[in-house]
Amino acid sequence: MSTLDLQEQEQVDALKNWWSANGKWVVGAVVIALLGFSAVQFWKNHQSEQAGEAAKLFAEVMKQTTSNDPKRVNDAAAALVDKYGSSAYAPRAQLLAVQANLQAKDIARAKTQLQWIVEHAAEPALQDTARLKMASILLDEKKFDESLAQLNATHPEAFTGLYADLKGDVLAAQGKLVEAKAAYKEALDKIDPKSMYRNLVQLKLDGLGDVK
Repeated sequence: MSTLDLQEQEQVDALKNWWSANGKWVVGAVVIALLGFSAVQFWKNHQSEQAGEAAKLFAEVMKQTTSNDPKRVNDAAAALVDKYGSSAYAPRAQLLAVQANLQAKDIARAKTQLQWIVEHAAEPALQDTARLKMASILLDEKKFDESLAQLNATHPEAFTGLYADLKGDVLAAQGKLVEAKAAYKEALDKIDPKSMYRNLVQLKLDGLGDVK
């Protein structure tokens, strides 16, 4: 590994610490921005009384996210899933509940909700979102093979940069630095050149130095 100057090393260390504390919800924010809660448009084409009721329950889930009470968020999400589990709102409600549970350190419940999304969401993008989050949690738990299994699942091109970046994190944690470097390079190739997210990936890549 090449030697970084003091300033570069401090930047890398600071980013690593920040990512460790905030990485799971950064991924969530990026993905939610990509999805744009397209459920609204979905239901415009499927007008029904049930759709309206599901929308109301989803609004309640969103309202409870501001309460900083994970039980309220979970209860609201569960009510929506129980009544309208096949709706476009249900997996989105589960994602919001996952965020609340991660912040509350209720990892087991978050993983259960993510698995539900993978198994029941009708939209591939939501399934891919759940796999990304699950892989991040498994990385934190040092379950590297399970994390890589999530990241090796087929996914749309739009997610490749995020998947490759997280795969680099897993490989780096395993000490597979050459493979990690290749994953970070793929992430840089796939992430929008104008995205600030690239800066983080570039710093992680630089931190590996000249590994062979």
